[in-house]
Amino acid sequence: MTSDDLADVIWRRSSRSGESGNCIEVALPRWRKSSRSGDSSNCVEVATTATAVGIRDSKRADGPVLSVNGASWASFLAGIKAGEFDHS
Repeated sequence: MTSDDLADVIWRRSSRSGESGNCIEVALPRWRKSSRSGDSSNCVEVATTATAVGIRDSKRADGPVLSVNGASWASFLAGIKAGEFDHS
């Protein structure tokens, strides 16, 4: 793992660490939604890691997460850009 792999994460300190300087922090992926979503609550959010892309409903942040590998996500995005999912 490189520092680039951790460029877009949120660090969370364990609640059991107390006030001591000896604690463990865990890197969590940063969830983001499309800039095209605007203020709408009807959108999906994605979070990327070194090995997967997580997808969830923005209205249910604690709900289920669909996880796909990076190649599948890239293929899906290419299909969107090519209009493969446009309705005629």
